[in-house]
Parts: sequence; structure tokens; C-alpha cells
Amino acid sequence: MSTGDTGDTGEIYRVDWLPGTDVLHGTCHCGAEHAAQDPIEMWEWMLGHPDGHRTRGSTS
Repeated sequence: MSTGDTGDTGEIYRVDWLPGTDVLHGTCHCGAEHAAQDPIEMWEWMLGHPDGHRTRGSTS
């Protein structure tokens, strides 16, 4: 299963379920990735952008 939402900003968030596991794999519009078993944790990580992950090209 995969979902994407461009909202009003054109940003795309993607969540894939890893078959045979309880793990969700998320990819933020910036390319950062995160894995979690809890869907709420996954969406909080994504929607908390940029807290918790770096944007592409970030050095700090």
C-alpha cells in the first residue's frame, strides 16, 4: 500500500508497508526516510518537517 499527498504545497509524502512485517517505510518530500511500526509515529515524523530529519544537501 502506498499513499501520497501533495496538499497545497506540491510536497509528496510516501508511506509503504513492508509486506510480511508490521513496519511502515516513509519517505518525506525532501528524500529523508524513516521506518516505524506505529502509523501515528510515522505521520508525526513526516508532518513535523524538518524536525527529526535533514533536507537534501544539508550539512548540519
